[in-house]
Amino acid sequence: MNRSTTRFPGSLHAFRRFVHRSARPLAGIALALSFGAAQAESILFVGNSFTYAQGSSVMQFNPGSVTDLNGTGIGGIPALFKAFTAQAGLNYDVSLETVGGSGLDLHYNTKMGLINKPWDRVVLQSYSTLDAARPGNPATLIQYSGLLADALHAQNANVKINLMATWSRADQTYPPSGAWYGQSIYQMAEDVYTGYLQADQASDKIDGVIPVGLAWNRAMSQGFADTNPYDGIDAGKVKLWASDNYHASMYGSYLEALTIFGKITGLDPRSLGADETAAAQLGITQAQVRVMQQLAFEQLAAPVPEPSTWAMLAAGVGLLAVWRRRGVQSSRRSST
Repeated sequence: MNRSTTRFPGSLHAFRRFVHRSARPLAGIALALSFGAAQAESILFVGNSFTYAQGSSVMQFNPGSVTDLNGTGIGGIPALFKAFTAQAGLNYDVSLETVGGSGLDLHYNTKMGLINKPWDRVVLQSYSTLDAARPGNPATLIQYSGLLADALHAQNANVKINLMATWSRADQTYPPSGAWYGQSIYQMAEDVYTGYLQADQASDKIDGVIPVGLAWNRAMSQGFADTNPYDGIDAGKVKLWASDNYHASMYGSYLEALTIFGKITGLDPRSLGADETAAAQLGITQAQVRVMQQLAFEQLAAPVPEPSTWAMLAAGVGLLAVWRRRGVQSSRRSST
C-alpha cells in the first residue's frame, strides 16, 4: 500500500511555509519561480452532499472557481479547498463530481464517463453510514473504492488517491431510530474511519485516509464544538452540524476543508493565518479560524494506528456482530 503522510517537516513544505509567513503577498510568485507552480495540478472530488456542503452557505461558495462536472453549479468543499490553496501560493485545477445520497458504487456504475480521466489527485467520499442498507459495514466502500482506484490508476499511474472519512451524525446517535443510538457521539466517526482505513489497506493504489470525522471529534472533545444539538448549543460553542443534525454547518464544513487542505498539500493548516479570506467571506471570526486551524493541524499530526491493529479489529467477532445488528436496522437509513 502507498501510504501518504502529513509532511509538515519536509524541506519543500517548510520552505513554502516560510515564504507564506514572511512574504505572504509574494508567496504565489516565489513558489511559481521555485517549484514550477504555474503548471496546475488537477484534483477531482467525488462524493455526495457531505462533499458539496448541503445545508450551509459553503454549498454556494465561489462556484466559478471550480468545475462541477455534473453542471449543477456547486462550489462546496472543493471551492474552499481551492481558496485555501490559492492563498498558499499553490496552483490547483479543481473539479467535483457529486450526487446527493450516493455511495461510491453509484459513481462507479453511472459516472465513469465524467471521472475516468488522468487526474493528478482524487478525493473519494462515500455514503455517510458506510452502507445505506447495512450501517457500519464497509464492504461496499472497500469494493468500489478499489475499483475506482484501479480505473484511475489505469488513466494515470502516478495519481494520488485519498479517501475522506466523514463524521458522526447526531441524528444517527441521539434519536432512537439511529443506527448508533445510545453510543457516544464520537463512536460513529471512529467506526467510519475504521471502515475507510480497511478500504485503504485493501488497495495498493489508495494513498491514505483524510480524518475529517476525527477532526470533528477533536473539536467536540476540546470544547470548541457542542456535542448534542438536541439539548441546545452550549454557550461559547459552535454547532458543527447543519439544521438537520447530520450535514455540516458552515463551521463543520470549514473544519472539513482545512483537514483536506492539510492532508492533500502537506502544509500546516495554521500557515493560512487567522486572516484567511474564505472565512471572512463566510462570516467566521478570526478567533474561530485560529482554533479550527489548530484542530486540523493536531488531527493530521496525530499518529495513525499500525495496519495490523486495524486488521485485527476488523476480524474481531464483536465488530462483525455490530455490522449484523446494524444490517437489521437498514430501514433506518437517511438521505446521505
